[in-house]
Amino acid sequence: MVKPLLFDNVVKRFGGSARAVTALAGIDFEIDHGAFVAMMGASGSGKSTLLHLAAGLTRPDSGRVLIDGEDLGEMTDRQLTLFRRRRVGLVFQSFNLIPTLSARENVALPLRLGGMGGVGALERADEMLGTLGLAARGEHRPDAMSGGEQQRVAIGRALVTRPAMILADEPTGNLDSASSQAICELLAELNQQEQVAVVLVTHEPSVAAYAGQVSFLSDGQVVEESAVTDRPAAAELANRYQAVLAAQAAAGGESGRA
Repeated sequence: MVKPLLFDNVVKRFGGSARAVTALAGIDFEIDHGAFVAMMGASGSGKSTLLHLAAGLTRPDSGRVLIDGEDLGEMTDRQLTLFRRRRVGLVFQSFNLIPTLSARENVALPLRLGGMGGVGALERADEMLGTLGLAARGEHRPDAMSGGEQQRVAIGRALVTRPAMILADEPTGNLDSASSQAICELLAELNQQEQVAVVLVTHEPSVAAYAGQVSFLSDGQVVEESAVTDRPAAAELANRYQAVLAAQAAAGGESGRA
């Protein structure tokens, strides 16, 4: 079965040859339709690089990244832009809403860019805002909305084209704890209702706990994948991640002494 996202031996480095930093070191990774996967890792572990490659915002040095069976490496920059607009929903920490547009206009924008007429795009945007509990806020601009409301609008914009998956990069990073919880619950609910795959990058165990699977990254590799059958306490996830890091450090030390 074709996967919404597949990484096949992907390598990504940054910097010149003398000082190159390997962000992803031959990573293999895939998700299933309807999956909700949280990627956890310390700063520099490669989790944001993985997300940018999955979005086609940067290209691998070697290996393949496929979305719905289509190889992003075989696309031109223009083809990537069009594919990303139609098949990938992006949610960022900083919301990235257009300040001069209303909530409904922000949500409708990907549809308008894709060629849908204004009336149809706005009707679809209104439906999405209703699903997100923002029906009464459609005419408000971002500066008249709370951080949590703005992030809901950003999620609506990501979902409105019915993409193959949503990529969320620290989506709760600029929110207070109550808004953060509400956004996590919303992503989990939409994942179940819409059966859209979600890949969420976070360093917060309390956020990762909402996913169905948690993948731990270290030094550009997935070092452990854990299914979440019952939502674990954030402390449990934090302890598990620390154990993974400790095991990796011990393995590195043994290798160095061999």
